[in-house]
Amino acid sequence: MNFTEERLEQAFIELLKKEYYPHFTGDSIARAADEVLIDEDLLHYLLLRYENEQLTETEAKTIILQLKTLPASDLYESNKTIQRWLSDGFILKREDRNRKDIHVELIDFSTNHNIYKFVNQLEIVGTEKRIPDGILYINGLPVVVFEFKSAIREGATIHDAYVQLTTRYKRDIPELFKYNAFCVISDGVNNKAGSFFAPYEFFYAWRRIAGMARDKDGIDSMFTLVRGMLNQNQLRDIIRNFIYIPDTSKKNEKIVCRYPQYYAAKRLYEHIKTAQKPDGDGKGGTYFGATGCGKSFTMLFLTRLLMRSLHFESPTIVLITDRTDLDDQLSRQFTNAKQFIGDNIIISVESREHLRELLQSRQSGGVFLTTIHKFTEDTKLLSERNNVICISDEAHRSQINLDQKIKITEKGVAKTYGFAKYLHDSLPNAVFVGFTGTPIDATLDVFGKVVDAYTMTESVEDEITVRIVYEGRAAKVVLNNSELEKIERYYEEAAEAGANEYQIEKSKEETTQMNAILGDPKRLQALAEDFIKHYENRVSEGATVCGKALFVCSSREIAYEFYKNVIALRPEWELEQIKMIMTRGKDDGETLYNLLGSKEYRKTLDTEFKNEKSNFKIAIVVDMWLTGFDVPFLDTIYIDKPIQQHNLIQTISRVNRKFEGKNKGLVVDYIGIKKQMNLALAKYNKGDENNFEDIAQSLVDVRNHLDLLSKIFHKFDNTKYFAGGALEQLNTLNMAAEYVQQTKEVETRFMGLVKRLKAAYDICAGSEQLTQQERDYTHFYLAVRSIVAKLTKGDAPDTAQMNARVREMIKNALASDGVEEIFKMGDENQSEQDLFDEDYLAKINNIKLPNTKIKLLQQLLAKVIGEIKKVNRIKGIDFSKKMQSLVERYNQRDESDILRSEVYEEMAEQLTNLIWEVRKEFSAGDELGINLEEKAFYDILKDLCIKYDFKYPDAQMIELAKAVKELVDSQTKFPDWSKRDDIKSALKVGLILLLDEFGYPPVERDEVYVEIFEQAENFKKNRV
Repeated sequence: MNFTEERLEQAFIELLKKEYYPHFTGDSIARAADEVLIDEDLLHYLLLRYENEQLTETEAKTIILQLKTLPASDLYESNKTIQRWLSDGFILKREDRNRKDIHVELIDFSTNHNIYKFVNQLEIVGTEKRIPDGILYINGLPVVVFEFKSAIREGATIHDAYVQLTTRYKRDIPELFKYNAFCVISDGVNNKAGSFFAPYEFFYAWRRIAGMARDKDGIDSMFTLVRGMLNQNQLRDIIRNFIYIPDTSKKNEKIVCRYPQYYAAKRLYEHIKTAQKPDGDGKGGTYFGATGCGKSFTMLFLTRLLMRSLHFESPTIVLITDRTDLDDQLSRQFTNAKQFIGDNIIISVESREHLRELLQSRQSGGVFLTTIHKFTEDTKLLSERNNVICISDEAHRSQINLDQKIKITEKGVAKTYGFAKYLHDSLPNAVFVGFTGTPIDATLDVFGKVVDAYTMTESVEDEITVRIVYEGRAAKVVLNNSELEKIERYYEEAAEAGANEYQIEKSKEETTQMNAILGDPKRLQALAEDFIKHYENRVSEGATVCGKALFVCSSREIAYEFYKNVIALRPEWELEQIKMIMTRGKDDGETLYNLLGSKEYRKTLDTEFKNEKSNFKIAIVVDMWLTGFDVPFLDTIYIDKPIQQHNLIQTISRVNRKFEGKNKGLVVDYIGIKKQMNLALAKYNKGDENNFEDIAQSLVDVRNHLDLLSKIFHKFDNTKYFAGGALEQLNTLNMAAEYVQQTKEVETRFMGLVKRLKAAYDICAGSEQLTQQERDYTHFYLAVRSIVAKLTKGDAPDTAQMNARVREMIKNALASDGVEEIFKMGDENQSEQDLFDEDYLAKINNIKLPNTKIKLLQQLLAKVIGEIKKVNRIKGIDFSKKMQSLVERYNQRDESDILRSEVYEEMAEQLTNLIWEVRKEFSAGDELGINLEEKAFYDILKDLCIKYDFKYPDAQMIELAKAVKELVDSQTKFPDWSKRDDIKSALKVGLILLLDEFGYPPVERDEVYVEIFEQAENFKKNRV
């Protein structure tokens, strides 16, 4: 039995039943066809819940009417209002003004006296009838909408489900989404949830259930989604506390929590309760959140839980960062979340004195944001209250320094303390919570044990980040064994020193020796030569998405010397391509001083580097940009600096952000950090070791895939590609593309293997361990894949998949028919007439490669159908269906058809005939005396006659089509007409009157209106 969408629907029904959601079919729900609420359930809930307050039926119906009258035309604002009513409730003014107002909750968050239903296949009539696959109702409110796609149907993806929800359903049944908390899209294997207003990439799997193991992948994510996110208690909690809508938003933002944010906030909240003084120790716990955990939102959700808690009696929250830019970022987010947090006092603190005034003038409430550095201004007490909660961001750095430092001066002994000491003494009874990406022992001493964690492995599984690959190149830059041993000793000493900056000062002598080794002139020259070779190799092979790279040096002096070596070898890079990112020193020479520039100049460089199209490609850094610097398309970091364990994880995480076309991040090691990296990973999370791989694995992957591809090509003679002239090479590529299209199965297998080959090859393209033969065969398969992809997709070949030699070969010697015609199809400058060029069609028909010929005809047909669809939507859809039928037959060919030429000839003939049929459609209105645009409306009217089996005089239908076209033109002259309800209503009224005037039979006029409206929208959108 095939696992169809219906079977998937049934699986969800069964799983939801186990979570106590009774199942109902759409036709069993009593309601009007255009209604999305289940009035009966909501009325019953309200009367029962507020029975003691003697809520009247009229008052309950007023509440329902209040919900319904919020306009679906401004969907975001209405959803925002209803979401706040759902989470916070609202005040109902009583019919009897002498009675006390009621605070109404639409969901019972305390006793769970709610009415739950899972309804599938509910028909909803809006501008058109739509049938969502599933809707989860609480008290008659449709809070979760499900859309399913079959996991086994090729071409059906959960992205299609997302598009269906956010495009088709949004357009046709917006009323449903006024009440929506979030949506679920699933094909059974991939199961994700997200806000209806969020882009697709912000839909995520829910991979954890409280108390269960975390590694739930694949089909298990369906169980974790249902048993975790949709568990009744958790669903109510998410709706109440974990859906954030900013106070103001230009981008229609609505943030639905992800599972790491939910579990972290819940566990930290409980731990803070037990840590509260006087009974607790004030250590509220540490949250270890790797890249992608959404730390700032976790803080926001935790703050809401604390502020709404009866236990803490309106606490005061102090958010502390160790950098001004982080403070600004959090400040912007929190000051735009006053309604969500439930407190209007959210202030970015200017000084310690300012914070004292704010704290001492209040006994409760308030959220204050500050940097740790402001606490050293004096040592006076800020507050003795025990419901002050300090949440520290980046808790592995300055915020854990409690030690005393003694300095002997001419005036005597001066005692100073670390920043954290001032903080703790100022707020002696507060609870301290730490957020960190790298928890070291000192972090745990200050904030307490790790309460919850989100690992790098989970981040990769959730598709937030990519895996990191390690490539060791220390041996390439003349470091002898004794020097490597010195580096190893330095690392061990630094690791023993931990995060204590005063102990680290003692190792300055060793640091000086280290810089002498790393800054040796011969070594720096060799380093520059190897770096350039490696970097240029990756760029020329298309192995890096944008060519951006960070190079980390151990000191400013070494960075400058390295820069000069690189520029000496590549002077053309000096103007734009390579820059140093460091602060100026007072004693810097004039050249270096000018190169480094001002703070404003560094901000400009920051913006430039984050622009994927800018020519600034290589940044040489020492300390800057190693933490909190996010560039998704950065895929390579070169490290030539001894880095301590907790900082090392932060540094290499610069290259693990996700970006389209980026499969992995590459860490190139010039100093020997591998042992330290492994130690760091083992220390912070044992499982994360599996998230890092050596470049040797990519080499193995390349060789394995080359071996599998050679098995596909074992009957194919490719010798002329490797040994022949340019034309022979091109012809071999043609034949190879034809060869892999023998059957759909072979083609799909080949394309998948080469895609994975490319991902592995991108990582090791700079390695000398790849032989020239392995490179040549890789380029051959990539070139064949480009041709087949071009035939299939109709866009220009992906030049990043073909090495320079193949690109030049094709560019300079286009003469072999197959490849020539493939590349011609990429010319977007062709006029409409070119689509029906008989000579061109004859040229395609003369191609001797049957699969290539059919794909080219198929592509040409898709283009001509696209052209007719721009003017005549209904005919475009009709032709698309005919084409799809032909393509499906072609794709179902099996190996027995390979040698039967008549199979291909028949397919080519049918495709050609359909092309000419489309061509005739462009002039089909001539014989009726109407133009192409009027013919589009004529076809709609005629189609409805056939659909509803009634007759209407053809001559009159021609006149009606002209009149409809004229009416549509007059009503749709404004650019934003399709978004304006007044114009759409006027058009609908005008159409109804016009149809009456012409005596067009009384079919369902709403359907006539919808068809004509969609044609008008389609035509206007494509009109030049």
